[in-house]
Amino acid sequence: MQAKWKIAIGVGVVALIGVGSYASIKYAQRDIVTVQTGKVIQEDLASVVTASGEINPRTYISIGAEYQGQLTDIMVKEGDHVQKGQLLARIDSAQSEADVVAQRAALNSAEADAAASEEGYKAGEDNIRTLEATLARTKADLDHYDLDFKRGQELFKSGLIPKSDYDQRVAAIEGQKAAMTEAESRIVQAKSQLAQLNAQYQSSQKKIAQAQASLNRTADILKKHETVAPIAGLVTYLPVRVGETVVPGVQNSAASTIMTIADMSIVTAEVKIDETDIVNIKLGQPAEITVDAIPNKTFTGHVIEIGNTAILRSTGLAASTSNTSSQEAKDFKVVVAMDSPPDEIRPGLSCSTKITTATRKNVTSIPIQALTSRTKGDLIPDKDKPINPDPATVKANKEESQGVFIVNGTKVEFRKVDTGITGATEIEVTGGLNPGDEIVTGSYQTIRTIKNDAVIKIDNKTPAEKKAS
Repeated sequence: MQAKWKIAIGVGVVALIGVGSYASIKYAQRDIVTVQTGKVIQEDLASVVTASGEINPRTYISIGAEYQGQLTDIMVKEGDHVQKGQLLARIDSAQSEADVVAQRAALNSAEADAAASEEGYKAGEDNIRTLEATLARTKADLDHYDLDFKRGQELFKSGLIPKSDYDQRVAAIEGQKAAMTEAESRIVQAKSQLAQLNAQYQSSQKKIAQAQASLNRTADILKKHETVAPIAGLVTYLPVRVGETVVPGVQNSAASTIMTIADMSIVTAEVKIDETDIVNIKLGQPAEITVDAIPNKTFTGHVIEIGNTAILRSTGLAASTSNTSSQEAKDFKVVVAMDSPPDEIRPGLSCSTKITTATRKNVTSIPIQALTSRTKGDLIPDKDKPINPDPATVKANKEESQGVFIVNGTKVEFRKVDTGITGATEIEVTGGLNPGDEIVTGSYQTIRTIKNDAVIKIDNKTPAEKKAS
């Protein structure tokens, strides 16, 4: 019995010693923080902005109906390559063709009338020239008779010629004056007729112009019954079929769009960039493009367009035209041209882009997660903090600094750093650290809560190694 008690007491003593030892160890480790660490390294770094969007041709045209009617022919199908000026479709044109024939006949009639008027006008001009020649000859004869009359008058007064001879000379000059008056009257009449012919000719010219304008109009209408390709490209959308009626109307209306042609020589990725990244995007920056429908392939490209208008993320509308809150998240459209688009690329395919906004060679870098911020007050030991600080001190202690915790033996020390470009997982350090410095890199929760001069325990085992141990 006594032996059992001795054993029990011995076991109890050993247990108490173990519990006390464990408690003392835990108490001694109560302020030790377990951290993961890493070395500050030098490497090449690239700042990349990632965005998603869709593939679109740089140039595409939705071809609408220019005249109402029934489609009688469609010469292409979706996916066909077409050349500029190629006939694509035809709308029923029987009525327009008849109108063109009628207007061409009216033009021919007007031209015939004009030709007849022109011939009459030319004949009238010739007649006037003949009458003017006759008038000139008559005037010359009148001058001759006038001289003869004056001589006869002198002779008659002198009694050298009989009265009968004198009377003949008077009758001759009076007859010539009458002929002169008649010639002048004929010229006036001919000129009046010529003016009428000229008016008829001018009227016929106006009729020709009107008939020509009507013919041009009907010919233009007839031309609109045929749809031709305005550019060379690929038929990407063909919503209509032969026999359907198309009408001119609002662009992209189901009844007005015949087909869409895209110039696939320049293929772009249209993506939306967050407003916080758009300031880093510049024209010409290189990009990598991945297309969801073409896996395991990456295509190169470059930025060719940067939007200036913010787009609301919720509605896709321009922020300047929306009445929603200006605090809503916004994006900007950026267009990236593919350097060598593949043949199988199609408009509308979903894609992702990685735009390289900056590159640095052999720079000092640290993991992004190691970077944290602390206020000036956080860095002051509790024992050194004033009990009743003045307002200026309170304000100064709220000033934040970004930095990292550098390992100094068994403790850590907050060190302010200057940063440069940001890569996918690393960030450039331009001041405050040197390559080879050991810094705290994890965990994320530890970096957020660890204090300056904290005692640390380094545990850089991977999760798999921890599980195995």
